[in-house]
Amino acid sequence: MTQLVNNVQLIGRAGLAPEIKTFEKDRKLARFSLATNEYYYDQKGERQENTQWHNLVAWGKTAEIIEKVVTKGKELAVSGKLINRSWDDKDGNKRYITEVSINQIHLF
Repeated sequence: MTQLVNNVQLIGRAGLAPEIKTFEKDRKLARFSLATNEYYYDQKGERQENTQWHNLVAWGKTAEIIEKVVTKGKELAVSGKLINRSWDDKDGNKRYITEVSINQIHLF
């Protein structure tokens, strides 16, 4: 039987300082965006840059580390899994988001 894996690895720069929320028993949630870039040459031979933005979340000890060390523009690598979720906004519209739930972070 084939094992299916949900694993994401990204290297990029933090878009803004993380948003930190603290819940009961001091359990923390960190939420921030990460920009990754890829470069290519177009048909005219000119170098182009394509930036992708990724929504990241982390809980517990990982969130505590992020709170202490991640700042806007900080280069880092993360590992985690993709999470898709949805909710109804205040106007009753269905909203969707894909996030990377971080389980490891490496700083440069």
